[in-house]
Amino acid sequence: MAVVAAVRVAATELAAFGAEVAGCTKCRLAEGRTQVVFGVGDPTADLMFVGEAPGFHEDQQGKPFVGQAGKLLDKLLAGIGLERDQVYVANVLKCRPPGNRDPQPDEIEACEGHLFRQISLIEPKVVATLGNFATKLLSGKPTGITRVHGAEQEATLGGRRVLLYPLYHPAAALYTPAMLKVLEADFARLPELLGRTAEQPTPTPALVAVAPAPAVQLGLF
Repeated sequence: MAVVAAVRVAATELAAFGAEVAGCTKCRLAEGRTQVVFGVGDPTADLMFVGEAPGFHEDQQGKPFVGQAGKLLDKLLAGIGLERDQVYVANVLKCRPPGNRDPQPDEIEACEGHLFRQISLIEPKVVATLGNFATKLLSGKPTGITRVHGAEQEATLGGRRVLLYPLYHPAAALYTPAMLKVLEADFARLPELLGRTAEQPTPTPALVAVAPAPAVQLGLF
């Protein structure tokens, strides 16, 4: 019952924040959008994906990754035994840039607080960034996705430690078979990363009290 209650609280808080963001006018993109594309999925997901920005179909439907790139994302998730409703999916920008152009620095700056708040409410264990913009923003580093894809790193996001895992954006792999193979291989590591971040059981006081003192100390990397 406690778990169910916690899920309901998380869902309520995230929905309330989504309603708040729906009226955002922090940048020029508010002028041309159909609607804010907040994010969808499990409000307590262990795995969160962060893309770049909404496209035409996302702007129309109000949900991220509903076009061809979204279909590929669903296929990649199915390949590791997951469905869309078991993860959370959002973007760096919540509004569509005109003509699907790249996000501008001031737009990212205006919108990033929404994303960090989402991360703090969802509390994911692994945040998978899709493409350059999400990777550079959340890693705080200028290194491009070509060099860092598939290489996990620890990061503090939304006030908590997470495992950041850069991936190619599915859109980049739609027409490039070689890139799709890399993306599939990188996705295949996600179950391992989620398992690595699972909480380890804490020894009980009784066990700690009776455990013999170690003869040597071992340093683990």
